[in-house]
Parts: sequence; C-alpha cells; structure tokens
Amino acid sequence: MEYLNLGERFIERLSASFTVNKNDIGECARLSKGGKTFYTESFRVEGVGHLCIMKMSALLGLMKMETVVLSTLERDLPLFNMDWVGAFGNETFFVEIYDDQLEPCPQDLMDRLDEIKAKDNDLADYSSKEAHWYDDILYPASCHKTGKRLSYRFSNTAESYSYEFISRLEAAPACDAAAKEAKVRAFAERLFKEGGPAVDQVKKLFGEKVAGELIVKHMYGV
Repeated sequence: MEYLNLGERFIERLSASFTVNKNDIGECARLSKGGKTFYTESFRVEGVGHLCIMKMSALLGLMKMETVVLSTLERDLPLFNMDWVGAFGNETFFVEIYDDQLEPCPQDLMDRLDEIKAKDNDLADYSSKEAHWYDDILYPASCHKTGKRLSYRFSNTAESYSYEFISRLEAAPACDAAAKEAKVRAFAERLFKEGGPAVDQVKKLFGEKVAGELIVKHMYGV
C-alpha cells in the first residue's frame, strides 16, 4: 500500500502563501524499533505557527500511517490535524479540528468544512466506541471515515479540507502568540498524559522522554 503523501501536498499548498522553514530535530527525525519506523519533519511557518509531518511504516511496509498537524500559534484559527492509516487494503482517515482559539471560530468556515465532510456521507464512519477527553473541543466538522481501497476518495477529501483551511489562514487575524501557545501546550501535554493508541505505542517503544519530545515539542511545536 502506498502513502497518500498528505504532508507533501499540504506543505506545497501552504508554501504558496507562507514562508516555510524546516527545523532540525536531530535523532527524532527517524526512530525505529520493534518493526516500526517513524519519520518526522517539523517546520516553522512564518506568521502562522508550527507544522509537523509524520509517517510510520510497519509490518515490512504492509501497514503505513501519515499524520499532519498544524498548530496555528500566531493566527486565531483552530488546531488542524489529519491522519491516515492503511493496512491490508483497509484505510482509516481522520480530519480533526480542535477548538484551541482565543475567540470563537468564524461560522462560515465551519459551514464550509461541514459541506466538505458531507460529500463523504456515503462512507462508513469510524468510531472507537469510547469517550475521549477532547470530545468537547472537537468541532463537528471533523471527519472520521473508514473502508477498503479508498485512497482516491481520502486524497480528495484531504485536499478539500487543506485548501479551505489554508485559504482562511491568509485572512485570519493575528493573535496573542503567548496566549495561543498556552492553549496548544495544554492540549499537547494533556494528550501526552492521557495517552491513546498512538501515544501509548510511542511511549512503549521509545520511552517517556523521547515520546514527550516527539509529541509535545516536534508534533505540536511547544
């Protein structure tokens, strides 16, 4: 199964409007253990915040994962997260938009993202069947879908979400960077503390110190 290359497409679109500079993250750029290899890149997006692109390969390439996280540390728009997992023909795709704002999110943006989400109403919803601590700050326009051989559909949905969100960044108001960073830090640190399937896996493989640096610092930029 091939990667969708969500991160490469996202950064290409982002670079058309903003200056994007890659960070040196040292050994965290490639971590490998237990048959799983994580490839991580992080970027400073001038006037916007922090971008992280992560890929993971396991089972000799039969299972692959991609993650894109944009922490809008200098613009008052939500925290943006995309994930894709592919294994043995099965695919799962998330777009998660979290309320970490200082002021309410523009309703017209949420309305537009709802329209994009609705185009995949024919696809099966993915549900973990468990409550999560972040459910209260997860916008309804977020998308959780799953199915077999849906790379083309998921790529198109990712493009639509990315295009809409990045286009709004250009006009989004600048905000108090320290206050916004505090919001993002609270989210990242709680995610690390509370855990979850992906976070727990990274902790188990690489230990608390490396996992904390990877998730809090490099993924969310705080």
